[in-house]
Amino acid sequence: MQLKKAVFPVAGMGTRFLPATKSIPKEMLPIVDRPIIQYAVDEAIEAGCDTLIFVTGRSKRAVEDYFDRNPELEAELEAKGKTEALDLVRNIIPPHVKVLFVRQHAPLGLGHAVLCAAPMIGPDEHFAVLLPDDLIDGHPEGVLKQMLPFAESTGGSVVAVEQVPRTDVSKYGIVAPVDEQGPRMRVSAIVEKPAIEDAPSTYAVVGRYILHPSVMKTLVDLPPGAGGEIQLTDALARQIESPGVHGYRFGGKRFDCGSKQGFLTANIYFGLR
Repeated sequence: MQLKKAVFPVAGMGTRFLPATKSIPKEMLPIVDRPIIQYAVDEAIEAGCDTLIFVTGRSKRAVEDYFDRNPELEAELEAKGKTEALDLVRNIIPPHVKVLFVRQHAPLGLGHAVLCAAPMIGPDEHFAVLLPDDLIDGHPEGVLKQMLPFAESTGGSVVAVEQVPRTDVSKYGIVAPVDEQGPRMRVSAIVEKPAIEDAPSTYAVVGRYILHPSVMKTLVDLPPGAGGEIQLTDALARQIESPGVHGYRFGGKRFDCGSKQGFLTANIYFGLR
C-alpha cells in the first residue's frame, strides 16, 4: 500500500474567529510565522504524500494564492539579497509535490467534503484526510507517518484517536475499542457526537485518517446524519466489518485550533519552542 494522496477539507467558514475570518480563511491564521494549514501539509509530505487535494469554498482564494508562486515577491526578495526569506517562499511546497483544488459548493459536512475529492482519487487508492484545525506536534514523527505502518498491516482504514474527558465526548466521533495492543486497536463501533451516557468509550477520533478506497463508494449512498450533514464517521461505521476500521493512539501533543483557546495555546507552545 502506498499513501500518495492527502485531502484537506478547508471549506468551513470559521465563525468562531469572526470578525478576523470575514476576509481571512481560518486555515491562514498564523501559528507563529506560518499559517495553520502549513503544519498539516508538512505532515502529509513527511508521510510520503505527493498529491495534495484542497477542498475549498467561497472566499478561500487566499489558500490557493498561498500555495501558488508569487513572481513579484520572489523578484523583490532576490533583488534585495534576502536569500533566506526567498528560500522560505519558494519551498512552501517541494517541487515533486502536486497541489490540486476542488470546490465544495455547500456546507454539507465532512463526508461530503471528502466525497468532493473523489474524481482525483483512483478507485483502488488508499488516501489520507487531514483536518488542519487539529494541529498536532507528533512525536517522534508526524502522526500520519506514525499511522502508516499500521494501515499497511491491516489494509483497512485507520483513524487517529485520543482520550478526552467524558464530559467532552459529545463533541467528537467516539470509537469502541477492542484488541488493544499498545497504541493500536480494532474498532467495533463508532458513534458521531454521542450523549455522555451513550458513549462507548472516551477514545475520540481526531483529524487524521488513512482511508480505504471503498469509503468513497459508501459516501455516495450515505443519508444525512447528525446536523443534517453527510458524516464521515457514519461512512466508517458501515465499514467496521469489512474492510475494517482501526484506531491508533498517536504520540504527540494536539491543539484544537478551531477554538480561540487552542489557537492561543498553540502559538505560545510553538513560539517558545
